[in-house]
Amino acid sequence: MTNKIFWKDPYKRNLETKVSSVDGSIVTLEDTIFYAMSGGQESDFGSFNKIEVLEANKKENKILYTLPQNHNLKKGDSVFIEIDWERRYKLMRLHFSAEVVLEIINELLQTPTRIGANISPLKARIDFELSESISTLLPNVYSKAKEIFDGNSEIISDFSDESKGRRYWEVKGFSRVPCGGTHLKRTNEVGDIKLKRKNIGKGKERVEITLVD
Repeated sequence: MTNKIFWKDPYKRNLETKVSSVDGSIVTLEDTIFYAMSGGQESDFGSFNKIEVLEANKKENKILYTLPQNHNLKKGDSVFIEIDWERRYKLMRLHFSAEVVLEIINELLQTPTRIGANISPLKARIDFELSESISTLLPNVYSKAKEIFDGNSEIISDFSDESKGRRYWEVKGFSRVPCGGTHLKRTNEVGDIKLKRKNIGKGKERVEITLVD
């Protein structure tokens, strides 16, 4: 089992830990701050002892890291992890933005069918199964979301069931959402956003979210 430090401290940029297993180019660690893609949030970028991590994948309660074949790491070796903090922080801001936008759309449209989502450092997207354009709804969604972001409320992130690794985030008075991603401490860290509607096929609507920096 990999001890996921990114849940306890998503702002931690580096960490010293030990290699727990090596299988060719695949390495696991005792502890990690390096998030692997899950729930639509893309993986972190970074390195172990200055060796670039090529890929990070979840497998049950472990995270498997793919390194170059000539990494030379062995079980028990000390490893210094560094993550691309600028990328991580944008992912955290866009992740929370997308979750808030989704909660507001769910309320306004009485829980439409979500058919996809992705959070990258450039933008987040949420795809819905809808027969009508979502464009007319977006000004209201933006206004409600901006109230949340400007409110400077605490974002609580914790386990709902630690034995099963189930987590949630919560903003008091707004919503409590199951989610195992990395989360901001306060809502005003998001700043401002832009919402854009995109048609991706008949009966499908996409909302794209970008940060205004």
